Amino acid sequence: MPINEDFVARKERWARKMAGKEKPAVRSVDRLPPGQREVHNFPVLDLGIRPEVPLSEWCLHIHGHVENLVKLDWAQFMALPQFNDVSDFHCVTTWSQYDMAWQGVAFFTLADLVKPKPSATHVFFKSYDGYSTNNPLSVCMDDDVLIAHSWNGQPISKDHGGPARVIVPKKYAWKGAKFIREITFLDRDILGFWEIRGYSNEADPWLEQRFSDNDSRKLP
Repeated sequence: MPINEDFVARKERWARKMAGKEKPAVRSVDRLPPGQREVHNFPVLDLGIRPEVPLSEWCLHIHGHVENLVKLDWAQFMALPQFNDVSDFHCVTTWSQYDMAWQGVAFFTLADLVKPKPSATHVFFKSYDGYSTNNPLSVCMDDDVLIAHSWNGQPISKDHGGPARVIVPKKYAWKGAKFIREITFLDRDILGFWEIRGYSNEADPWLEQRFSDNDSRKLP
C-alpha cells in the first residue's frame, strides 16, 4: 500500500504541536472566508436544548469499525494526553472568530486508542442534546481536530457545548458536535442533523459550502 504523504504530514504537524514546536497554519492571507465577518464575542447557537451533564455521569463511547471499543468516563478522558491548539472558528451563520484557544484530547489520540479498521471511512458524532453530524475520517485525522473541554483556559460552559465538544476548524462549526457523547467509525457516510435538512455535506468555509446545492459532489 502506498504511503499517504498528506496524512503523514498532518500527523507530523500534530506531533510537533504536542511538543510545542509547531504554530497553527493560516489558510488564507486575510484569514476570513468569503461571506464571513469577524466577531470578537462567542455567539451561542444550538438546538435550544442545553443538557445538564454532571462530570460524574459523562461518558464518551467510541465504537464501530475499530479494533478496540472504548468507553471513557471523565477521569479517563482527562488522563489522556492533553492537546492545546489555537484555530479560527467559522459559523455558517456568517460570523468568524480568530485565535480560539482550545484544550482537550486530539482526535489522533483517540484514533490511536481505538485503532480504526481499514474499512473505516467516515465518523459519526452524537450528542447529549440529540444532535448529530458526520465527517470523512480523513477530515478528522488532522492536526487541529480535537475533543475540547476548555476554551481560553476555562472549562467550556454549557452554553457553548460543555463539558466537551468537537472542534473541526477547517469546516463550518456545525460539523463539530457540542455536548459530545458518542463517536462511531463507519464504513459509509450517514448524514447528520443539519445535513439531512439541506446543509452541505462538505461544509468548507473557503468554498462557501453552506447548503447541499453548493457541494462539489452530490450524494447518490
